[in-house]
Amino acid sequence: MRTPDLLIFVFGLLSKAINIGPPNVRPVKLDFTQHVPHMLDLVKGTHLLSTELQTAKMGLNNTLLTGMPLSILRQLQNEWTTNFDWEKEQNPINKYHQFIANIDGQDVHFVHEKSQDPNAIPIILLHGWPGSFLEMLPLVDLLVQDSSAITSKHTSFNVVIPSLPGFALSSPSPDGWTTSDTADIFNKLMTEVLGYKTYAVHGTDWGCVVGYDLYDRFNRTVRAIHLSFLPFTPLDTEQLAAANITLSPREVVQENRYLDFLTILVQPNTIGLSLYDNPVGQLAWIAEKIISWSDPRQGTGPSLITHNEILRHVSLYYLSQSFISSVYIYYQNPNGFTTNYTKAKTDAPLLYSDFQYNVFFWPKALVETVGNLVDYSFQEFGGHFPSLDNPPPLADDIRKIGKYWRTRSS
Repeated sequence: MRTPDLLIFVFGLLSKAINIGPPNVRPVKLDFTQHVPHMLDLVKGTHLLSTELQTAKMGLNNTLLTGMPLSILRQLQNEWTTNFDWEKEQNPINKYHQFIANIDGQDVHFVHEKSQDPNAIPIILLHGWPGSFLEMLPLVDLLVQDSSAITSKHTSFNVVIPSLPGFALSSPSPDGWTTSDTADIFNKLMTEVLGYKTYAVHGTDWGCVVGYDLYDRFNRTVRAIHLSFLPFTPLDTEQLAAANITLSPREVVQENRYLDFLTILVQPNTIGLSLYDNPVGQLAWIAEKIISWSDPRQGTGPSLITHNEILRHVSLYYLSQSFISSVYIYYQNPNGFTTNYTKAKTDAPLLYSDFQYNVFFWPKALVETVGNLVDYSFQEFGGHFPSLDNPPPLADDIRKIGKYWRTRSS
């Protein structure tokens, strides 16, 4: 057998073994080691204000209402150069099987971890901004394990975590690209590249926009969806009243929190170029969102949102040079979060988790209008990044998919 034929034969065997599809897929690992010294030199050389502006503190008790507090940024900057080691962070990330598939001319970076259970449910986990595939990694080990504790039915998952276009190692989105195009290539990733006939979806933030589109348009392949966010803007007070929906005091607080979320990036190139080779600038921008959109008890109990975790996420953005390309998702999808509530054209089950400190709030009565809602749960601990803030109950809520998985015909 000639060498090229042998290579093709071996690749075919490997593809079947790990189910990675045709030879337009290549295994990859993160390797940014050579760029770390430059990043740390920039971090060390960045001069911050000596004292907080009085305007930033006045009447606000030094909260994040005016943005990132100088004291927190200074602490993170110091920890980045003294306590943070990218090598130690990169190695655990690379224990997960990562690949790049070229689909319709786009390089799609993804993690693919399979359960040992031959009946495992394929699921695609979709992150948002300023998240990345790292955001979903805490769910992997929880979901690939077989468990019947939640549904009394043994359920495990084959987990796929793609990086959205322009994030991490996925190529930037071309002009005119929308989240619907992302849904198209992600469906091809699951069905054509990985060979799954049907699969489930979990999404949050921009991942819920892509996920809901998959749920709506690909109803033969998407058999269930779990969301912790919706691609619809919350109703205002008058709209809630018109819909005969009354909020509890806790829900009113959560409903009002969405105003902080609406800092839409209408000129992505300006912010992207300003912060392109500025790791501390990216730190200020991203860390403020992670901190203010998360449970105030972050870093305690089940929460993984520590300073080290924040630095890991920001380092990935800087080292992969993806900050500027990632923020284009706002510009290219100005109506990604719509006011037009419509019901998905599918009978596939929809499951929803409400985390108390999320930036938007949708009551159960509203979620019922957009899909075949079969489960609505409330989690007292957690915010906008539940897979980092409180991964065990999020994984449990996702696992409930197993209860409904075979209620639809294939």
